[in-house]
Amino acid sequence: MLRGLSLSTPEPDAALQEGKLLDRVYNTYLLMHTHQTVDFVRKKNAEYRSCSLRKMSIMEALELLDQLVDESDPDVDFPNSYHAYQTAEGIRRAHPDKDWFHLVGLLHDLGKVLALFGEPQWAVVGDTFPVGCKVQKSVVFSDSTFHDNPDTRHPLYSTEYGMYQPCCGLENILMSWGHDEYMYRVMKFNNFTLPKEAFYMVRFHSFYPWHTHGDYQHLCTEEDLRMLPWVRELKCVAWGGWDRTGGLGQAPPLQGEQPPSMTHPCSPQQVRPLHQAGGAA
Repeated sequence: MLRGLSLSTPEPDAALQEGKLLDRVYNTYLLMHTHQTVDFVRKKNAEYRSCSLRKMSIMEALELLDQLVDESDPDVDFPNSYHAYQTAEGIRRAHPDKDWFHLVGLLHDLGKVLALFGEPQWAVVGDTFPVGCKVQKSVVFSDSTFHDNPDTRHPLYSTEYGMYQPCCGLENILMSWGHDEYMYRVMKFNNFTLPKEAFYMVRFHSFYPWHTHGDYQHLCTEEDLRMLPWVRELKCVAWGGWDRTGGLGQAPPLQGEQPPSMTHPCSPQQVRPLHQAGGAA
């Protein structure tokens, strides 16, 4: 999520670094908003539907995230595995009685491993939005990054409801392809025995136009609105809660040590989270 950089005047070196970081973020969203179309998303959904070409444990996937820095985020410049551990620990402190929620914090960004297996970051990271209907103004950089997206000129997809019906429900919406949708599908495929709230949080935690800005309400059902506070709570703890839960000073577990979240019975020891084109690993 593009939460914004400092409003104060930075030192020259810091200003240069901040400018490069913002350029990186903008370019990632420009590519995303150019290429994320209905046809593209349908293709990706079909490509990754089977989850059949690679098998690994959740801990192995977490270790892979040590290699990834999210190019869509100006607020962090460190590996995503740190964010996973910090989020899980923050949720554990804020909700000690909800062990399933701790697990959600640990795995919510695991889908970003796609960026390490051939997918460009614009098809993995960043804020998500529905395709197949009019782009709302709260979508980050919406005023300057969709000009070359053909769906914005489509006679149906460019309308308020697009290819959807009023109050059709988010479960029936085609979201831009990324780590959220992918990890949600991995969880479904592997029969994670987690409550419905967990699946909502993973699938829609990057849908900032909805859970933060209140857009796309015309597509929601009462069930979507009932789930909304859970998605907001994940994001509150994951980002705003760092200061009160240890923040960046909260170190990840020592090598070989599993975080408490991994002992939860809902967490399968082996999942099939990766689909690598060209052959099995």
